[in-house]
Amino acid sequence: MTDVYTLGEPLGVVASGRVRHENDARLDVCGPELTLAIGLARLGHRAAYLGKVGDDELGARALTVLRGEGVDVEDMRVAEGLPTGLILRETRVGRELKVTHYRTASAGSRLAPGNVPIDRIAAAKMLHVTGITAGLGRDAQDAVRAAVSAARNADVMISFSVEYVPDLWPSVREAEEVLGELACDSHLLFLRQDELDLVKPALTPEREVVVDRGAKGASVRADRMRYDVSGWQVPVVDTAGAGEAFAAGYISAALDGLTPQERLHRGALLSAAAVTSVSDWQGLPTRSELQ
Repeated sequence: MTDVYTLGEPLGVVASGRVRHENDARLDVCGPELTLAIGLARLGHRAAYLGKVGDDELGARALTVLRGEGVDVEDMRVAEGLPTGLILRETRVGRELKVTHYRTASAGSRLAPGNVPIDRIAAAKMLHVTGITAGLGRDAQDAVRAAVSAARNADVMISFSVEYVPDLWPSVREAEEVLGELACDSHLLFLRQDELDLVKPALTPEREVVVDRGAKGASVRADRMRYDVSGWQVPVVDTAGAGEAFAAGYISAALDGLTPQERLHRGALLSAAAVTSVSDWQGLPTRSELQ
């Protein structure tokens, strides 16, 4: 049985200083669900990933990484004639990280409901989806809905990370509608503090709600109790990937039957590992390194 099934868009990522002046850059692959799947696999959980990549070198690299990390890629698709999406991250001293997306008409954005394996999701312990994939376009959004419907019909636990990226949505109103719907369908909800207003209807006492406050820590409301964990006490290299690394740690601890406080602690450990690395996922620990 798969422990966690997830779906999303694998991306290439180029990280550099200001591109017009920089001579060096770093190439990697990323994606919130990719980070989560690798984080879980490194901790010994059975993670399965559904996504589409192009028949290009970036797509081949994403598949190689996932396979190498022990993630089940049986359902992955290679789309001929379409490119694998790419993001550019530019760092500048004293300024916020600048991220530019090159994912229009990408293979990953063409993920469709027909690609979703209903039986495989029904046989998993948990489905994890994000608002980023839901924001890629109508096809990808319907694929997320199809996966959620399959999980709901089979009484599979649904985990949802809001991951609101304004550039992916035509309007805040549409984002609220879709993200709120998915949040209300979930049993376990991950979000940042600044996303609380987007999913207000889902913030009910019966739902397990985890709020990530970054360097300030995180909290969870579970069984009508609130638990907190302190923020990072580590040198921060890059905060990209921290949110889904946290979710991977939290879900791992939940699968292990640990308490809400222990779930937060493991989430914070993985988040700290992510921010101390230049990669979203390469710094994540194995099970033996949790101690």
